[in-house]
Amino acid sequence: MGRTTGLADPAMSSGDKTAANNRIAFTRTYLEMTDMPTRASLPAPAGRVALMRCHKPTLAFYRFLYGEVGRNWLWYERLLLDDAALLDLIRRENVEIYVLYVDGGPAGFTELTFDPSGDCEISYFGMMPDFVGGGYGRYLLNWAIHYAWSAKIRRLWLHTCTMDSPRALPFYQRAGFRAYHREELEVADPRPIMSQFGLSPDP
Repeated sequence: MGRTTGLADPAMSSGDKTAANNRIAFTRTYLEMTDMPTRASLPAPAGRVALMRCHKPTLAFYRFLYGEVGRNWLWYERLLLDDAALLDLIRRENVEIYVLYVDGGPAGFTELTFDPSGDCEISYFGMMPDFVGGGYGRYLLNWAIHYAWSAKIRRLWLHTCTMDSPRALPFYQRAGFRAYHREELEVADPRPIMSQFGLSPDP
């Protein structure tokens, strides 16, 4: 799920380190929810707020969402896919992408993947930098949780890591997710790849 200029950038501030050969070590935490939430759905934040499913996302629009939401947190995996592979992935029947709009512009998105086993993964979730705070992310996550459970799933899960915002893990835990597994990983620094797509973390 949500993955995460100099080494004092947001990703590094959350405890990651650049290892030898320009590699980044990080901790990935898996979280799950195995019971339908008892908390009521949250009302939409005040103002002109709309939530819409993107039924047939175009490559350009999806890459825009992915890049703008994820550039501060080193989201890079989907950048490695060619057009055909990415389009196949985001238009699968079991994948649903929802975009939150504020004042007519995209403010964040979530991507849900429904598995035949009854599991649902929040594959991606995040907000545009200008819309962090204000309750928009809390509303979107609350909506996604209730929507997923309305499909009569047996488990809702996601993962986050220390390349994400340091607020991500407690944010998911407050929403009712429970950590069930952690692993230590290492990847090549993705910032050179991201720069090829014009994506740079905020200074």
